[in-house]
Amino acid sequence: MDRLGRSINTLEESVIALLLAGMTLVTFSQVVARYIFNSGAVWALELTLYLFAWLVLFGISYGVKIGTHLGVDAVVNLLPRRTARAVAVFAALACTVYAGILIWGAWKYVSLMWMIGIRTEDLHLPRWLVYSSILIGMGLFGLRCLQAAWLIVTGRRDSIIASHEVENLVSEQLAAAEAADAARAAGERAPDTGHPRPGHPRPGQPGGRA
Repeated sequence: MDRLGRSINTLEESVIALLLAGMTLVTFSQVVARYIFNSGAVWALELTLYLFAWLVLFGISYGVKIGTHLGVDAVVNLLPRRTARAVAVFAALACTVYAGILIWGAWKYVSLMWMIGIRTEDLHLPRWLVYSSILIGMGLFGLRCLQAAWLIVTGRRDSIIASHEVENLVSEQLAAAEAADAARAAGERAPDTGHPRPGHPRPGQPGGRA
């Protein structure tokens, strides 16, 4: 399971980085083409749209891995630890079932597009190829949910959603930043105590004014 998780990590991070880079390059090139050369590519918007769709679907599974999906755990936190862990495992398995339902529906749709042979409007790519992102993304999402369920069972994870530890960490960082700003502002408003600064002697001293 750990080896499979590391392989999925590498795949997700590499694909997400490539998709972000592709979206950035296409969008930047279109801005330059429009406002400098007064031109542009017709297929750029469609390409950016499909890249973003793939990015979202890969990001779903990656979000499960790093625990950034938001959830309401007010009731779960009131339960005993073992019961809360059982609920978390049930939630992970329910997400796996949900991914399976989407995979089944996507498979039927992609198969239909394969048989019909419809292509996209501007890029003229096979539509089944573009919409296969749902199959891949939901497949990775299902695997991530199974992995999360196993980690919860073995006690190496508490939930599949963002825990209060993330909220506390953000609060601590904000508090530290505010404290640093306050200290900096206090230093700028510090009153003059009459002590000479380095290189500035008092009046009457050698090098000072009488």
